[in-house]
Amino acid sequence: MTPKSFRAATAATASMLLLGLTACASSSGTASPDSTTEAETASNYPLTIDNCGYEVTFDQAPERVITIKSSTTELLLALGLEDSIIGASFLDGEVPEKWLPDASALTIISDKVPGQEATLELEPDLVFGGWESNFSAEGVGERDQLESLLVNSYVAPSACKDPAYMPDPLTFEVLFDEIAEAGAIFDVPEAADALIAEQQAALDAVEPSTEGYTALWYSSGSDVPYVGAGKGSPQMIMDAAGLENIAGDVADTWTSMGWEAIVDADPNVIVLIDAEWNSAEDKIERLESNPATATLDAVTNERYVIVPFASGEAGVRNVEAVASIVDQLNQLG
Repeated sequence: MTPKSFRAATAATASMLLLGLTACASSSGTASPDSTTEAETASNYPLTIDNCGYEVTFDQAPERVITIKSSTTELLLALGLEDSIIGASFLDGEVPEKWLPDASALTIISDKVPGQEATLELEPDLVFGGWESNFSAEGVGERDQLESLLVNSYVAPSACKDPAYMPDPLTFEVLFDEIAEAGAIFDVPEAADALIAEQQAALDAVEPSTEGYTALWYSSGSDVPYVGAGKGSPQMIMDAAGLENIAGDVADTWTSMGWEAIVDADPNVIVLIDAEWNSAEDKIERLESNPATATLDAVTNERYVIVPFASGEAGVRNVEAVASIVDQLNQLG
Protein backbone atom coordinates (compact mmCIF):
# COMPACT_ATOMS: atom_id res chain seq x y z
CA MET A 1 0.00 0.00 0.00
CA THR A 2 1.39 3.42 -0.96
CA PRO A 3 1.03 6.55 1.22
CA LYS A 4 -1.48 8.00 -1.25
CA SER A 5 -3.72 4.95 -0.95
CA PHE A 6 -3.58 4.83 2.84
CA ARG A 7 -6.39 7.32 3.42
CA ALA A 8 -8.82 4.98 1.69
CA ALA A 9 -7.89 2.25 4.18
CA THR A 10 -8.00 4.39 7.32
CA ALA A 11 -11.59 3.52 8.19
CA ALA A 12 -10.98 -0.20 7.85
CA THR A 13 -7.80 0.07 9.88
CA ALA A 14 -9.54 1.91 12.71
CA SER A 15 -12.22 -0.78 12.91
CA MET A 16 -9.62 -3.50 13.08
CA LEU A 17 -7.88 -1.65 15.89
CA LEU A 18 -11.04 -1.73 17.95
CA LEU A 19 -10.97 -5.51 17.79
CA GLY A 20 -7.26 -5.68 18.76
CA LEU A 21 -4.30 -5.79 16.46
CA THR A 22 -2.30 -8.89 15.72
CA ALA A 23 1.49 -8.82 15.72
CA CYS A 24 1.52 -8.95 11.95
CA ALA A 25 -0.78 -5.95 11.57
CA SER A 26 1.18 -3.97 14.14
CA SER A 27 4.46 -4.50 12.33
CA SER A 28 3.29 -4.09 8.76
CA GLY A 29 0.90 -1.20 9.29
CA THR A 30 -1.66 -2.49 6.76
CA ALA A 31 -5.25 -3.55 7.19
CA SER A 32 -6.47 -7.09 6.70
CA PRO A 33 -7.78 -7.72 3.15
CA ASP A 34 -11.09 -8.87 4.72
CA SER A 35 -11.46 -5.73 6.85
CA THR A 36 -14.24 -3.74 5.19
CA THR A 37 -16.29 -2.47 8.13
CA GLU A 38 -16.57 1.32 8.37
CA ALA A 39 -14.88 3.04 11.33
CA GLU A 40 -16.86 3.21 14.54
CA THR A 41 -17.75 6.63 15.95
CA ALA A 42 -16.57 5.50 19.39
CA SER A 43 -14.20 2.87 20.73
CA ASN A 44 -15.59 -0.42 22.04
CA TYR A 45 -14.14 -1.14 25.45
CA PRO A 46 -12.57 -3.26 26.74
CA LEU A 47 -10.02 -2.75 23.96
CA THR A 48 -7.14 -5.24 23.85
CA ILE A 49 -4.01 -4.48 21.82
CA ASP A 50 -0.88 -6.52 21.16
CA ASN A 51 1.74 -3.84 21.78
CA CYS A 52 5.30 -4.92 20.88
CA GLY A 53 4.38 -8.43 22.06
CA TYR A 54 2.79 -7.27 25.31
CA GLU A 55 -0.99 -7.53 25.64
CA VAL A 56 -2.58 -4.33 26.93
CA THR A 57 -6.29 -3.99 27.75
CA PHE A 58 -8.01 -0.63 28.08
CA ASP A 59 -11.33 -0.61 29.95
CA GLN A 60 -11.84 3.05 29.05
CA ALA A 61 -9.98 5.93 27.45
CA PRO A 62 -6.90 6.83 29.56
CA GLU A 63 -7.39 10.06 31.52
CA ARG A 64 -4.14 10.37 33.50
CA VAL A 65 -1.19 9.83 31.19
CA ILE A 66 2.54 10.20 31.72
CA THR A 67 4.39 10.56 28.42
CA ILE A 68 8.05 9.75 27.85
CA LYS A 69 9.84 11.36 24.86
CA SER A 70 8.71 14.14 22.55
CA SER A 71 7.20 11.71 20.04
CA THR A 72 4.55 10.44 22.45
CA THR A 73 3.85 13.83 23.98
CA GLU A 74 3.42 15.50 20.61
CA LEU A 75 1.15 12.76 19.28
CA LEU A 76 -1.29 13.27 22.15
CA LEU A 77 -1.10 17.05 21.79
CA ALA A 78 -1.75 16.78 18.05
CA LEU A 79 -4.85 14.72 18.87
CA GLY A 80 -6.09 17.44 21.25
CA LEU A 81 -5.45 15.35 24.36
CA GLU A 82 -3.41 17.88 26.36
CA ASP A 83 -5.82 17.60 29.30
CA SER A 84 -5.04 13.88 29.59
CA ILE A 85 -1.29 14.48 30.08
CA ILE A 86 -0.56 14.79 33.80
CA GLY A 87 3.18 14.77 33.25
CA ALA A 88 5.62 14.79 30.34
CA SER A 89 9.23 13.65 30.54
CA PHE A 90 12.45 13.15 28.59
CA LEU A 91 11.52 15.72 25.92
CA ASP A 92 13.97 16.13 23.04
CA GLY A 93 13.32 19.84 22.55
CA GLU A 94 10.62 22.46 22.61
CA VAL A 95 7.11 21.39 21.66
CA PRO A 96 5.88 23.17 18.49
CA GLU A 97 3.63 26.12 19.29
CA LYS A 98 0.96 24.89 16.87
CA TRP A 99 0.25 22.00 19.26
CA LEU A 100 0.92 23.82 22.50
CA PRO A 101 0.43 27.62 22.24
CA ASP A 102 1.04 27.99 26.00
CA ALA A 103 4.19 26.08 26.95
CA SER A 104 3.39 26.47 30.65
CA ALA A 105 0.29 24.30 30.14
CA LEU A 106 2.51 21.21 29.94
CA THR A 107 3.79 19.81 33.24
CA ILE A 108 7.36 18.55 32.83
CA ILE A 109 8.11 16.01 35.55
CA SER A 110 11.63 14.99 34.50
CA ASP A 111 14.35 15.79 31.97
CA LYS A 112 15.05 12.06 31.76
CA VAL A 113 12.99 8.90 32.23
CA PRO A 114 11.22 9.35 35.58
CA GLY A 115 11.78 6.82 38.35
CA GLN A 116 9.03 4.42 39.37
CA GLU A 117 8.37 6.12 42.70
CA ALA A 118 7.95 9.54 41.10
CA THR A 119 5.75 7.98 38.42
CA LEU A 120 3.42 6.21 40.83
CA GLU A 121 3.05 9.30 43.02
CA LEU A 122 1.14 10.94 40.17
CA GLU A 123 -1.32 8.03 40.03
CA PRO A 124 -1.33 7.60 36.24
CA ASP A 125 -3.62 5.16 34.49
CA LEU A 126 -1.19 4.95 31.53
CA VAL A 127 2.52 5.43 30.93
CA PHE A 128 3.11 6.09 27.22
CA GLY A 129 6.75 5.42 26.31
CA GLY A 130 8.59 6.44 23.18
CA TRP A 131 11.08 3.58 23.55
CA GLU A 132 10.74 0.08 24.98
CA SER A 133 13.81 0.77 27.12
CA ASN A 134 11.81 3.39 29.06
CA PHE A 135 10.18 0.48 30.89
CA SER A 136 12.87 -0.94 33.16
CA ALA A 137 13.67 -1.31 36.83
CA GLU A 138 15.90 1.76 36.51
CA GLY A 139 13.13 3.73 34.77
CA VAL A 140 9.38 3.85 35.31
CA GLY A 141 9.32 0.11 36.07
CA GLU A 142 8.83 -3.11 34.14
CA ARG A 143 5.56 -3.38 32.24
CA ASP A 144 4.23 -6.39 34.17
CA GLN A 145 5.08 -4.68 37.46
CA LEU A 146 3.15 -1.56 36.45
CA GLU A 147 0.23 -3.72 35.38
CA SER A 148 0.15 -5.37 38.82
CA LEU A 149 -0.24 -1.85 40.24
CA LEU A 150 -3.15 -1.15 37.87
CA VAL A 151 -1.10 1.13 35.61
CA ASN A 152 -1.22 0.39 31.89
CA SER A 153 1.85 0.78 29.69
CA TYR A 154 2.07 1.44 25.98
CA VAL A 155 5.06 1.80 23.64
CA ALA A 156 4.93 3.68 20.35
CA PRO A 157 4.58 0.74 17.88
CA SER A 158 7.17 2.26 15.54
CA ALA A 159 9.74 1.78 18.34
CA CYS A 160 9.21 -1.98 18.83
CA LYS A 161 12.58 -3.75 18.77
CA ASP A 162 11.53 -7.40 18.57
CA PRO A 163 12.00 -8.47 14.90
CA ALA A 164 8.43 -9.82 14.93
CA TYR A 165 7.11 -6.33 15.70
CA MET A 166 9.72 -3.89 14.40
CA PRO A 167 8.44 -2.21 11.22
CA ASP A 168 10.52 -3.57 8.34
CA PRO A 169 10.97 -0.92 7.15
CA LEU A 170 9.17 1.95 8.88
CA THR A 171 6.83 3.70 6.44
CA PHE A 172 4.39 6.56 6.64
CA GLU A 173 1.59 4.00 6.37
CA VAL A 174 2.83 2.46 9.62
CA LEU A 175 3.01 5.87 11.28
CA PHE A 176 -0.53 6.69 10.17
CA ASP A 177 -1.72 3.35 11.57
CA GLU A 178 -0.02 4.35 14.83
CA ILE A 179 -2.06 7.55 14.89
CA ALA A 180 -5.24 5.56 14.20
CA GLU A 181 -4.40 3.15 17.03
CA ALA A 182 -3.93 6.06 19.44
CA GLY A 183 -7.26 7.44 18.28
CA ALA A 184 -8.91 4.12 19.17
CA ILE A 185 -7.20 3.89 22.57
CA PHE A 186 -8.21 7.42 23.57
CA ASP A 187 -11.63 7.28 21.89
CA VAL A 188 -10.88 10.14 19.50
CA PRO A 189 -11.14 8.46 16.07
CA GLU A 190 -12.32 11.63 14.33
CA ALA A 191 -9.30 13.58 15.58
CA ALA A 192 -7.02 10.75 14.44
CA ASP A 193 -8.63 10.66 10.98
CA ALA A 194 -8.25 14.44 10.66
CA LEU A 195 -4.58 14.32 11.69
CA ILE A 196 -3.85 11.51 9.24
CA ALA A 197 -5.55 13.41 6.42
CA GLU A 198 -3.59 16.56 7.26
CA GLN A 199 -0.28 14.71 7.34
CA GLN A 200 -1.03 12.81 4.13
CA ALA A 201 -1.91 16.04 2.31
CA ALA A 202 1.34 17.66 3.48
CA LEU A 203 3.33 14.60 2.36
CA ASP A 204 1.60 14.57 -1.03
CA ALA A 205 2.56 18.21 -1.52
CA VAL A 206 6.31 17.52 -1.19
CA GLU A 207 8.28 17.23 -4.43
CA PRO A 208 11.36 15.10 -3.65
CA SER A 209 14.79 16.19 -4.80
CA THR A 210 15.77 14.80 -8.19
CA GLU A 211 19.48 15.59 -7.86
CA GLY A 212 20.35 11.98 -7.04
CA TYR A 213 22.23 12.94 -3.87
CA THR A 214 23.71 10.31 -1.57
CA ALA A 215 23.45 11.25 2.09
CA LEU A 216 24.65 10.50 5.60
CA TRP A 217 22.20 10.88 8.50
CA TYR A 218 24.59 11.97 11.27
CA SER A 219 22.79 11.68 14.59
CA SER A 220 25.51 11.74 17.24
CA GLY A 221 28.96 10.50 18.24
CA SER A 222 32.49 11.67 17.53
CA ASP A 223 34.95 8.77 17.61
CA VAL A 224 32.35 6.49 16.05
CA PRO A 225 29.34 8.28 14.51
CA TYR A 226 25.82 7.05 15.22
CA VAL A 227 23.87 7.26 11.97
CA GLY A 228 20.47 6.52 10.49
CA ALA A 229 20.28 2.99 9.07
CA GLY A 230 17.90 1.26 6.67
CA LYS A 231 14.75 0.48 8.68
CA GLY A 232 13.78 3.47 10.79
CA SER A 233 12.60 7.04 10.51
CA PRO A 234 15.86 8.40 8.96
CA GLN A 235 15.52 6.00 6.03
CA MET A 236 11.82 6.77 5.64
CA ILE A 237 12.43 10.53 5.70
CA MET A 238 15.37 10.39 3.29
CA ASP A 239 13.42 8.21 0.86
CA ALA A 240 10.56 10.71 0.82
CA ALA A 241 13.00 13.61 0.34
CA GLY A 242 14.79 11.95 -2.57
CA LEU A 243 18.07 11.12 -0.79
CA GLU A 244 19.97 7.82 -1.01
CA ASN A 245 21.11 6.70 2.43
CA ILE A 246 24.75 5.49 2.45
CA ALA A 247 23.87 3.28 5.45
CA GLY A 248 20.62 2.07 3.93
CA ASP A 249 21.84 -1.51 3.62
CA VAL A 250 22.12 -1.87 7.42
CA ALA A 251 19.03 -3.74 8.67
CA ASP A 252 18.38 -1.62 11.74
CA THR A 253 16.92 1.75 12.70
CA TRP A 254 20.21 3.37 13.73
CA THR A 255 23.76 2.04 13.65
CA SER A 256 27.38 2.88 14.38
CA MET A 257 29.40 3.62 11.23
CA GLY A 258 33.15 4.22 11.21
CA TRP A 259 34.63 7.34 9.68
CA GLU A 260 36.61 5.20 7.22
CA ALA A 261 33.38 3.73 5.79
CA ILE A 262 31.85 7.21 5.60
CA VAL A 263 34.91 8.56 3.76
CA ASP A 264 34.74 5.64 1.33
CA ALA A 265 31.05 6.35 0.65
CA ASP A 266 31.75 10.09 0.26
CA PRO A 267 28.15 11.36 0.61
CA ASN A 268 26.98 14.41 -1.35
CA VAL A 269 24.82 15.63 1.56
CA ILE A 270 25.04 15.28 5.34
CA VAL A 271 21.85 15.45 7.39
CA LEU A 272 22.82 16.86 10.79
CA ILE A 273 20.65 16.16 13.83
CA ASP A 274 20.48 19.24 16.04
CA ALA A 275 20.10 18.69 19.78
CA GLU A 276 20.97 20.70 22.87
CA TRP A 277 23.46 18.01 23.92
CA ASN A 278 24.99 17.57 20.44
CA SER A 279 24.35 20.52 18.14
CA ALA A 280 24.59 20.67 14.36
CA GLU A 281 27.25 23.37 14.75
CA ASP A 282 29.41 21.02 16.82
CA LYS A 283 29.11 18.34 14.16
CA ILE A 284 30.08 20.76 11.38
CA GLU A 285 33.15 21.86 13.34
CA ARG A 286 34.11 18.21 13.87
CA LEU A 287 33.67 17.37 10.19
CA GLU A 288 35.63 20.38 8.95
CA SER A 289 38.49 20.04 11.44
CA ASN A 290 39.12 16.34 10.79
CA PRO A 291 41.55 15.99 7.83
CA ALA A 292 39.81 12.80 6.67
CA THR A 293 36.25 14.17 6.64
CA ALA A 294 37.22 17.68 5.52
CA THR A 295 37.66 16.31 1.99
CA LEU A 296 34.17 14.78 1.81
CA ASP A 297 32.10 16.12 -1.08
CA ALA A 298 29.35 17.24 1.32
CA VAL A 299 31.85 19.05 3.55
CA THR A 300 33.88 20.82 0.86
CA ASN A 301 30.64 22.03 -0.75
CA GLU A 302 28.93 22.72 2.61
CA ARG A 303 25.91 20.63 1.71
CA TYR A 304 24.50 20.41 5.21
CA VAL A 305 20.84 19.83 6.04
CA ILE A 306 19.74 20.36 9.64
CA VAL A 307 16.91 18.46 11.35
CA PRO A 308 15.86 18.95 15.01
CA PHE A 309 16.29 15.79 17.07
CA ALA A 310 12.56 15.50 17.80
CA SER A 311 11.74 15.67 14.08
CA GLY A 312 14.00 12.71 13.36
CA GLU A 313 12.33 10.39 15.86
CA ALA A 314 9.37 8.44 14.46
CA GLY A 315 6.28 10.56 15.01
CA VAL A 316 4.01 13.36 13.91
CA ARG A 317 6.91 15.65 12.93
CA ASN A 318 8.35 13.38 10.27
CA VAL A 319 6.34 14.81 7.38
CA GLU A 320 7.48 18.27 8.43
CA ALA A 321 11.08 16.97 8.41
CA VAL A 322 10.70 15.74 4.83
CA ALA A 323 9.42 19.12 3.65
CA SER A 324 12.18 20.96 5.52
CA ILE A 325 14.92 18.78 4.04
CA VAL A 326 13.64 19.31 0.50
CA ASP A 327 13.46 23.09 1.08
CA GLN A 328 17.01 23.11 2.39
CA LEU A 329 18.26 21.03 -0.55
CA ASN A 330 16.63 23.46 -2.97
CA GLN A 331 18.36 26.36 -1.19
CA LEU A 332 21.70 24.60 -1.61
CA GLY A 333 21.20 24.79 -5.35
